[in-house]
Amino acid sequence: MSVPAGELRLRAHHGLCIRFFCGHGYSPAFTRNMEDVQARLARQEPFLLVDGMDSLCSCCPNNRGGVCESQEKVLRYDAAVLRLCGLQSGSTMTWSSLSAAVAGHILEAGAFASVCGDCSWRSLCHTEAG
Repeated sequence: MSVPAGELRLRAHHGLCIRFFCGHGYSPAFTRNMEDVQARLARQEPFLLVDGMDSLCSCCPNNRGGVCESQEKVLRYDAAVLRLCGLQSGSTMTWSSLSAAVAGHILEAGAFASVCGDCSWRSLCHTEAG
């Protein structure tokens, strides 16, 4: 399975963000983009698991010229998800495979707080989206 140029790219910790997204975001543009990405993932479009900025970051106000203002924090989140789920950046995946890994190795294992316990959006992560 390969991802054509310009297609979906996701950083590992967004496997959690997408699961719990409930319509709240940094801005209307960010929220629309998140909904668009969710719809594409629901169709099982393949994506590339990346270490840096991804398809969601493209509309984030913390994206400052391709670098996240919270770089240290999000890299820590990504590293934790990759380690706990046994995944590698650069892999081509589908949402069902990432979602299953996140569910089994993080959520059901009780590791959620250790991954992103200091996230400012964490209060919204109590009910999984659709």
